[in-house]
Amino acid sequence: MSLMNVGVSALNANQQALTTVGHNIANVNTPGYSRQTVYTNALHGQNMGNGFIGKGVQVATVMRNYSALLNRQSNAANAIHAADTSRLQGLMQMQDVFKGGDGSLGAAVTNMMNAFVDVQAAPSDATGRNVVLTRMSELAARFHAASNMLEEQDYSTAQQLRNNALLVNDKASQVARLNNEISRALATGHQPNDLLDARDQVIREINQYVQTTQVAADDGSISLFVGGSQALVLGINSGQLSVEETKEYPGSQRMALYFSQPGGQQLELTAAMVGGGEIAGLLKFRNEDLAEGRNLLGRLAMTIGHELNLQNQRGLTLNGQQGGALFSLPSTSTGYGNITGYSNIGPGAATTQVMDASQLKPSEYRLIFEGSPVAPVLTRMSDGKVFNGSSTPPLTMAALNAGFDADGLRFTVPNATTAAAVAGNSMLFKPFSTAASEIEALVHNPDELAAASALTANINKNNTGKLQLTQLGANDFTGIPAAQDPVRLTFDGAGQVTYQIYDHLSSTWGPASAPMDYTPGQPITINGWSITLTGTPAAGDTVDVANALDFGEAFRLNAGNAGAFLDLRDKKVFDQGTTLSDGFSAAMAVVGTRTQSVQLAKKLSSTVAKNLEMDRTAVSGVNLDEEAARLLQYQQAYQASSKVIQIAQSLFDSVLNAVGR
Repeated sequence: MSLMNVGVSALNANQQALTTVGHNIANVNTPGYSRQTVYTNALHGQNMGNGFIGKGVQVATVMRNYSALLNRQSNAANAIHAADTSRLQGLMQMQDVFKGGDGSLGAAVTNMMNAFVDVQAAPSDATGRNVVLTRMSELAARFHAASNMLEEQDYSTAQQLRNNALLVNDKASQVARLNNEISRALATGHQPNDLLDARDQVIREINQYVQTTQVAADDGSISLFVGGSQALVLGINSGQLSVEETKEYPGSQRMALYFSQPGGQQLELTAAMVGGGEIAGLLKFRNEDLAEGRNLLGRLAMTIGHELNLQNQRGLTLNGQQGGALFSLPSTSTGYGNITGYSNIGPGAATTQVMDASQLKPSEYRLIFEGSPVAPVLTRMSDGKVFNGSSTPPLTMAALNAGFDADGLRFTVPNATTAAAVAGNSMLFKPFSTAASEIEALVHNPDELAAASALTANINKNNTGKLQLTQLGANDFTGIPAAQDPVRLTFDGAGQVTYQIYDHLSSTWGPASAPMDYTPGQPITINGWSITLTGTPAAGDTVDVANALDFGEAFRLNAGNAGAFLDLRDKKVFDQGTTLSDGFSAAMAVVGTRTQSVQLAKKLSSTVAKNLEMDRTAVSGVNLDEEAARLLQYQQAYQASSKVIQIAQSLFDSVLNAVGR
């Protein structure tokens, strides 16, 4: 019977091996499946007096081919890749807002500025004026459309973040449930391979959304931690993730990931703490990339609007009135944050106001009170530049209370005092977040376009030098010469010029001013207006500058301010000397550079993730050629085992026949 038992044990072992190979082949396309291998060992032989005679074989266990190190490395690499991918997708969509072409925002700016050419050529013609106003309305509409695209992207990103958090919570509960099942199954002494694979696959899927670290316990369960040390899964219990507005800056719409245990308090996790996964990438895109896109777009709208408004207010309309604003823009923006230290001001009392559009930076600003005694520190978020007590001018509580000027903005926190401030209080300022959505064209009557200069100049025909007028305009409308009181410039021929103001009531010229330097081609500025002359004057040469209304209706044919509008195209009003016409191109370059940077990061993380996944699957994956070879191997062994049983049966029958005789 020993031969029969040996054959039966071999038959059972090879049958289980064939079943395992078949299981591998069946799951060749199952995500997360690890190839399984049957491990056998020989049964202890029996001492027959003349040696130990073998008793057959038994299956020791079925093990999965698995590397914990490669699995963790692959999960971490895939989490980084998922973060880069989700961020890049957002940036690629945002690039559509900043694309070029005839239908772009940049084309609308160019078309509007170029429309002043016809106004300059025929300042009293309503057709050219109407074209300018139409182009202004189109520009405002383009800003609205671009802003709406960013708002839609913001909304979809926020929804995706919330959905991803719900998916992570569901999968975390699955891991906790599988931990319970695996712990009970391990009590039998063997590994539940398919349950382990299922848990690893769920963990792999979690890492697509949020990067985790894993810690194995003695009972076979795995704990998952997010944000460094927050237990998303601890044994058979799971925590919760949620995406909400940051509590640091309520009302700012900045999003944050929050972690909480059942019944516990929420803990905010920043994108840097989360590390990898779609959630980290989307948070970084929404709070940084999309915010920069809004700032670039808002700064563009704010700067163009302010420059055109100021220029129109320096000229005269067809009715002889000072021009008004061409665009409506948000005059102030409020600060967001917790300012509990100030008992007499509430949220929104802290504000920013545009003072100089040419100095604006496309950034958000963070104001925090810190130190002892408590002092304010203002940080430009785009590049980390700090304004504090050591800045020029210094940022102090008194300056903040009165209004602190930085980057063309005035930051004001009423009643800011060291006694009222609480260390750690902070505020977030978003001065450009609504500019693109709120800009509106205000002028619809062509007569209200101030194409005429409020000034007129006359070079004395008796001059003996070679003076020529190149530019004349008002920088401040209130400083132009009063009606019938022209200003006379007198040159000494040696590089100096003085001026006198005429008093029509006494019919006399006032006293001469102190001498000023004259440089050909450089503006001479007097009382808020300026005149630019070229050529070399002779001693005693004069130029009279007067109020344009002194000459009756002649101002209607004056296109001086229309020419100044055209000159705005080449005015350097953006970063690094970028002109108004090139402002949109510069914004395109910023977004394009950021997108390219993330593309390179994604390419690198993709290569790393792909290589590590290949290393993992090389250990755990099913190779059909290998399984086919094993199938034949175990088939032959099974058939041989059957032959052993057949021979044992034949020998037993022979023995019975011999005894029966």
